[in-house]
Amino acid sequence: MRVRFRIAVTLCALVAWAPGAMAEKLSIDRIFSDPALSGPAQRNVQVAPDASRVTYLLGKDSDQNQLDLWEYHIADHAARMLVDSAALEPDGEQISDAEKARRERERTAAFHGIVDYQWSPDSRKLLFPLNGDLYLYDLDAGQMRRLARNVDALDPRFSPRGRYVSYVGAQNLWVIDLVDGKAVQLTRDGKGTVHNGEAEFVAQEEMDRDSGYWWAPDDSLIAFERYDARDVPVTRRFEVYPDRTEVIEQRYPAAGDANVRVKLGLIAPSGGAARWIDLGPNPDIYLARVDWLPDSKALAYQRMQRNQQRLDLQKVDVATLEQHTLLTETSRTWIDLNDDLRFLKNQSAFVWGSGRSGWHQLYLYGLDGKLLHPISHGDWNVDGVLAVDEKNGWVYAASNKDFAPDKQIYAFRLDGSDAGQPQRISREDGWHEADFSDDASLYVDVFSDPATPPRVGVHKADGEFVAWIESNRLQAGHPYWPYRQTHVLPVFGTLKAEDGQTLYYRMFLPTGFDAKKKYPVMLHFYGGPASQMATRAWPDPFDEYMAQQGFVVFTLDNRGMARRGRAFSDAIHRQLGDVEVADQRVGIAWLKSRPWVDASRIGTFGWSYGGYLSVMMLARDSDELAGGVAVAPVTDWRLYDTFYTERYLGLPRDNDAGYTRSAVFAWLDGLTSPLLLMHGMADDNVLFLHSTRLMAALQQRGTPFQLMTYPGGKHGLSTPEMKKHAFTAIADFFERTIAGDCADTCRMPAAAAGGSGPESSSEGRH
Repeated sequence: MRVRFRIAVTLCALVAWAPGAMAEKLSIDRIFSDPALSGPAQRNVQVAPDASRVTYLLGKDSDQNQLDLWEYHIADHAARMLVDSAALEPDGEQISDAEKARRERERTAAFHGIVDYQWSPDSRKLLFPLNGDLYLYDLDAGQMRRLARNVDALDPRFSPRGRYVSYVGAQNLWVIDLVDGKAVQLTRDGKGTVHNGEAEFVAQEEMDRDSGYWWAPDDSLIAFERYDARDVPVTRRFEVYPDRTEVIEQRYPAAGDANVRVKLGLIAPSGGAARWIDLGPNPDIYLARVDWLPDSKALAYQRMQRNQQRLDLQKVDVATLEQHTLLTETSRTWIDLNDDLRFLKNQSAFVWGSGRSGWHQLYLYGLDGKLLHPISHGDWNVDGVLAVDEKNGWVYAASNKDFAPDKQIYAFRLDGSDAGQPQRISREDGWHEADFSDDASLYVDVFSDPATPPRVGVHKADGEFVAWIESNRLQAGHPYWPYRQTHVLPVFGTLKAEDGQTLYYRMFLPTGFDAKKKYPVMLHFYGGPASQMATRAWPDPFDEYMAQQGFVVFTLDNRGMARRGRAFSDAIHRQLGDVEVADQRVGIAWLKSRPWVDASRIGTFGWSYGGYLSVMMLARDSDELAGGVAVAPVTDWRLYDTFYTERYLGLPRDNDAGYTRSAVFAWLDGLTSPLLLMHGMADDNVLFLHSTRLMAALQQRGTPFQLMTYPGGKHGLSTPEMKKHAFTAIADFFERTIAGDCADTCRMPAAAAGGSGPESSSEGRH
């Protein structure tokens, strides 16, 4: 019988190793220097189609962000570098603006070298782009050749049978025939506002869809998206760099604005005219997903209404273009997109993921659109399908069934016979990220917990261990070895929201914790949808650093966040920044009831949505807080993009009050505690405009604040130098303003601040 993790605040179990004479404490400079403190970080781990080897990207010891291509041969138990990226770019990385933007959307902007690659179907070749060129690496010959030069290829990939390589270049779709080496331009109208084969901005940023074309399994056709952004308003913004200022005209669809016009076409890899699929009478829709059926005779696309409360799964006969609706999902709030559609090869059925029960679960449908049976059910969340073994009747998926802060791997019977009691195949409690082979016979598991830095192992489908790719043991020579004796383990616990739902928290207590003393607190949160921070995984080293500086570091996952079911997430519908603040208040009240917390020295820190929440908390609860830091905050949701914002708030014309009360400006009269505002001056996600408007509003009120801006900085302040500077400034703010004497002297008098904001904060709550 598996022993469940007991959720309790056990103060004697906070430090994993007893302090020693040679123990070292972390420094911010070391956190963001090479080599990575957590040890080798294998990225983009993939199992070869024939399951003979595992490939991954690995940073250099001298530069953890310079990624090379490696393999681990399972039979030989041997790892080796396949491609040294530095040898291919001796003059440094040079990539197009389109590729830079794509990396921002994929959150890989910090990396250079080989940042993406793909296997050939026969497991003999690897394809990757680098500095505008396309390369093929032949594993049999151990040789590499340049497939195309100066094409600035976006989204390159092999066709399913391996005859072609396709990519997007200069806003058009191209294929290279690997038999004769000839390149064919399939579309020709891509220019200006027209893009072929690409995913539009909101699809990449918010819909988790980074591709705009899809091969038929038999290589016969390519389905592709054509979008025209001519109706999307142009936002003129300045990107300020250390040596120049660039004026960028970006077509950015803010809430309520027009989206791109989208079409879905079919074209043969040999060229010719495209045939267009009818997406319905309403042009104002989202093309959410496209998938081919195994026989290549039909494809399916998911069409979502603009209000995101209806999703249709359409099946299209590619010969006649006739189509019918397989199923329709509806919601009174919004529908969460997922990647759990799997068409089966040996029966006329498909696996489908849905949150209709209140939790994301899996179902089996017939191709006639009729529900056959649930594959999973229960009051817990399925994160997503990892693999389907149709031959043996298994569906493998990730879930938090046993403990909300964990991610585990489970096997479900395809026939639904164990829907409520799946077999857990991952062994260790903690966080597992898995990548399965095509035949689902084995998987690679990246595992960590608060005491174990990420390690990478190969397992059979039943969880049996096969081999280490990277054991990453904490031993002499490991980058973290000098700091192991001061490593702080978090404790986990639960609180109750005002509606009775359970809130999970993770807490680091200071090194050398003494329950008789009083400590300052850093509330570190994100708070936004589709995310979770209170996880049982290897910790953020900055949290640990702050604990070593004498702070209680407290992270609470409020309502609206991910993996907790629809009642938990839907609480934010029609107004943001309300229940999130209410739940963080619950955490503050609990902390203030602890005898070892200095109730007058609690500060907030958040980034992006967390930055927004930090400003909202200071504006609505300055009497509870000594100050806070907001990095790249959204300040007015009318300025943020359509798909994300309208999912939760609806269209501005239909919910004007909700937009007003969700913006920080409605509450700024209550902001009396010190604020450190930080933002990158070239941010193309949360535009710098959000912070400039906040600056102006605070100045008009006579409200003092501190400001740190970063020339050339994007949303993540991705360079090590920026990160070192930013986190040093954050730590300094907490040392001086929250823990120091300023905590008693920096607060503005309430009268000078000019009031307390809108009336009762309970109004408008959902």
